[in-house]
Amino acid sequence: MSERTIFILNGPNLNLLGEREPEIYGRTTLAEIEAACRARAKTHGLAIEFRQTNLEGVLIDSVHDARRHAAGLIINPAGYTFTSIALLDSLKMFDGPKIELHISNIHRREEIYHRSLVSRAATAVIAGLGPSGYGVALDSMRLLLDERRT
Repeated sequence: MSERTIFILNGPNLNLLGEREPEIYGRTTLAEIEAACRARAKTHGLAIEFRQTNLEGVLIDSVHDARRHAAGLIINPAGYTFTSIALLDSLKMFDGPKIELHISNIHRREEIYHRSLVSRAATAVIAGLGPSGYGVALDSMRLLLDERRT
């Protein structure tokens, strides 16, 4: 495991950011978010592994990979937030800090988006900051990692 590698995992439909419901998610693409994350991580001396998948099993496999190769995990599980007990179980097995991230404020949306299963395993939750939430998550992850070392 690398003490300075952070996995940033993105779930279903996030590959369509910039064109999918821009009134909710904005016009920033996932590629633009990744570039911003890489720049932000560099300022903290962190390396990132940035992944997106529309497949639940692949997302779970990425959490398993993080167990061996990452000090921290930032995850935007998208729709799996509310449905995947298997994802929750995989996150419980990751020992480092875990930040659940949502571009929109899930609590201001329809009732179906109010009950996150992932939150049960998360160290912290960031929601409603738009694409800039990824940078906030990286800043927060650095602090969490620094706290663990002291």
